[in-house]
Amino acid sequence: MKSPTLGAARGLIRVPERLRALVRGSEAGLVVLAAVIGCVGGFAVVAMGVVTQLLREALYHLPHGARLSAMTELPTELALAGPALGGALLGLLGLAMARRRGGQPRRAMIDPIEANALHGGRMSLRDSVTVAVQNVISNGCGASVGLEAGYTQIAGGLASRAGIAFGLRRSDLRTLVGCGSAAAIGAAFGSPLTGAFYAYELIIGTYTIATLAPVVAAAFCGSLVARSLVAQAAFVDVRGLAVSMQGGIAVADTLACLALGFVCAGLGVAIMRGVTLVERGFRRTGIPAALRPLLGGLCVGGLALATTPQVLSGGHGALHFHLSESAASLGVGALTGLLAAKAAASAISIGAGFRGGLFFASLFLGVLAGKLFYLLAPGIDAITMTATAYAIVGMAALAVAIVGGPLTMTFLALEMTGSFPLAGLVLAAVIAASLTVRKTFGYSFATWRFHLRGESIRSAHDIGWIRSLTVGRLMRKDVRTVPLDTPLAVFLREHPLGSPSLVVVTDARDRYAGIVLVPEAHAQAGGRPGEPARLADVARHGTAMLFAGMNAKEAMAAFDRTESEALAVVDGPDSLAVIGLLTESHTLRRYSEELDRQRQAVVGETS
Repeated sequence: MKSPTLGAARGLIRVPERLRALVRGSEAGLVVLAAVIGCVGGFAVVAMGVVTQLLREALYHLPHGARLSAMTELPTELALAGPALGGALLGLLGLAMARRRGGQPRRAMIDPIEANALHGGRMSLRDSVTVAVQNVISNGCGASVGLEAGYTQIAGGLASRAGIAFGLRRSDLRTLVGCGSAAAIGAAFGSPLTGAFYAYELIIGTYTIATLAPVVAAAFCGSLVARSLVAQAAFVDVRGLAVSMQGGIAVADTLACLALGFVCAGLGVAIMRGVTLVERGFRRTGIPAALRPLLGGLCVGGLALATTPQVLSGGHGALHFHLSESAASLGVGALTGLLAAKAAASAISIGAGFRGGLFFASLFLGVLAGKLFYLLAPGIDAITMTATAYAIVGMAALAVAIVGGPLTMTFLALEMTGSFPLAGLVLAAVIAASLTVRKTFGYSFATWRFHLRGESIRSAHDIGWIRSLTVGRLMRKDVRTVPLDTPLAVFLREHPLGSPSLVVVTDARDRYAGIVLVPEAHAQAGGRPGEPARLADVARHGTAMLFAGMNAKEAMAAFDRTESEALAVVDGPDSLAVIGLLTESHTLRRYSEELDRQRQAVVGETS
């Protein structure tokens, strides 16, 4: 199957052959390339953040450096006009892109997870830039989406383009895309370990010794570049918790955090399904796709006016506020209302067509959920943990429920707080949340979106090679057929024992009619009354066939279902013209060879 991103690589200027050979043939060369990608990814994150902040300051008349979600109030006209303007710009951009396509249907833009799962790490840089621009417009105009999706998209796209230019192997190209994403997250949060494990768990799909050095190098380089370019901390520092947790953790703390993990799992599933319901609601209105972001922007602006500006944009300023002592006086009603409003704003933003993800929204919502749990859970007062500690645990647990990556969120909490005891509690909560979501729902937000699109992607594990190992590639094309009306005696004379044991039969219209096993035909033709005298009497599997587009896994399922050693391959369900023959033994051998090759690539044994 041809990857939709291959066309984007045509005309690409490749690097000199000696430099390509150095990177392809040396692990150190790949690490150096990953470090360069990390630096470029860190710069891209800073550039996107600066442009987005300038856009917010211009639209909402914010003081320089002020966060939109940290505002206590906004003028009515600005609160409504900001998201609506962003929606209008996205609609116009969508119309321009449709016009450029010339009426061709829009294809889905490939993100790093899908690229590594299906396309061997190949991404379109043009599509990645488009997604990044859309994300900047969405977040900068106040839609309730984060920038993390844009960060990983542009960094992954740059990494993929560089890997293609260097002619990297499939496994190395997938690793390099993970390096770009690691650099993006490391730069966005100032947390290199978080970035590295984001790449392992969500982009590459596994951790191996072979990927350790390049991914960590990229994450650290991205974080260092971002810190050197931006004086203000990218995230929030609550290292004071390290002092309050010096006494270690108790059984009561662990049980409470496990309970919070289960609660966050339920909230995460509800939020993901809510986004889908809102998106379907917008589609059923019949409003043209170009106008939906405008309507969604008006809804988000109205929600900000009715509740608080904290529901706008990603929520960095609001999260800073709720992890500070200033928010200690907020009660159950205020926190519940804000949690519902922020969840609704995020669902409306994504459902209406704004570009972005739920990464940061899940962190902010998790902080609110943790504080609510602290206020509502019975017996919590007897436990030594503070409301801020529960906010950190809830932040990680809800983010795992929606985004995935248990170790990613654990390291994020550790790098935020510097508290190993709290990190242990976070780990317990995220495991509870992850297991619950996986067993009851089965998807993260990204893979849930793939599922709605018809893709069977559960993670970034490489399953693209299975799709490329098609029946059309595996089948034997030199197939001789025999007409179905051939007398059995003639068939036996022309196909004696010892000749090829399988013969494909076609009807009068040259359509597939079954397979004859030569030894079986000879055994059944005894020449006595009642014995079969026609070829049709010994033909088998007349309704079982394969198509060239099937992959090896589907072909093996067909062999198991029909209990046949071989099946004919036809060009389509209508014409049924025979184009090849595939045996079960050959399919199993080729599938095993590819599976072993992938295993070697995963553990770094590829020569």
